[in-house]
Amino acid sequence: MHFGGKSFKINRYLNRKDRIDVKTNLIAHITRQIPGFSKGQKRIAHYILEHYDTAAFMTAYRLGETVGVSESTVVRFAAELGFDGYPQLQKAMQELIRSKLTTVQRVEVTRARMTDDEVLENVMAYDMQNIRQTLDELPRDVFNQAVDAIVSARKVYIFGAGSCRALANFVAYYLKLLLPDIHLVYTSSETEILEEMIHISEDDAIIGLSFPRYSSKAVKTMHFAHSRHAKVIAITDSVMSPIADYATYLLLAHSDMATIVDSLVAPLSIVNALIVAISLKRMEDNRETLGELEKLWETYQVYQPFEKAEKVVREES
Repeated sequence: MHFGGKSFKINRYLNRKDRIDVKTNLIAHITRQIPGFSKGQKRIAHYILEHYDTAAFMTAYRLGETVGVSESTVVRFAAELGFDGYPQLQKAMQELIRSKLTTVQRVEVTRARMTDDEVLENVMAYDMQNIRQTLDELPRDVFNQAVDAIVSARKVYIFGAGSCRALANFVAYYLKLLLPDIHLVYTSSETEILEEMIHISEDDAIIGLSFPRYSSKAVKTMHFAHSRHAKVIAITDSVMSPIADYATYLLLAHSDMATIVDSLVAPLSIVNALIVAISLKRMEDNRETLGELEKLWETYQVYQPFEKAEKVVREES
């Protein structure tokens, strides 16, 4: 698997065993530490132990307000547990439950995080934060290598299930304009998935998208592609994602998923960047093809001509 060169990025991506230990033992770790906590810290600890599915998506301020302590007490609590700060503790809690929240629990968590009149501001703020964090943490060399792998592949397969199917469709639509052989694996049958990919090989690449709750079909599809030595470009949210192990190039996008809808803004931004980068690399090769497409669209009136649209508006008014 390919990762970035900066030390903080290497630590973030490579310490997989350590991250699994934290994820598995966080509850036990907090439980062991309780006797040494202050009164306020014990209140935080007990709340997390009983409601970690809700606490995982609270800010330090909101968690402190809920249990009746100051925000600084929450920050000191995280440090007492050995984390660099509260965001790291929060991330550990989120990793613990990332693929376990039911739809009902997502609604309950959303209610704990925001009131009705805060929805627009909060959702857009979370989406902007997801994009910022993704941009800060995504290794540029991995992104560039993924672009090269897609451009040089004999055939590019694309797969996404559930809400990721929309992203897969989006990728396929644009890549079909830019590359000669794009295959969108669009089926809910595992048997048909394998049949459609029976000829995949080391000369090919696959773009796989999967976010919590992770689709078992996505996992099996990426595993199959990996077993055939195809280049796997995995767009997902964490090294703990079940498709991460099969990635040749791992593109991580933050996805705050504690609402009834998945936040796919950051993944879509990565997809947009991939498409633009590929279009620039293939610009000369595609110039004639795209020009021919424009003529065909005009000949067969695929799109409403702007002049005619203006005329219709004038006549109707």
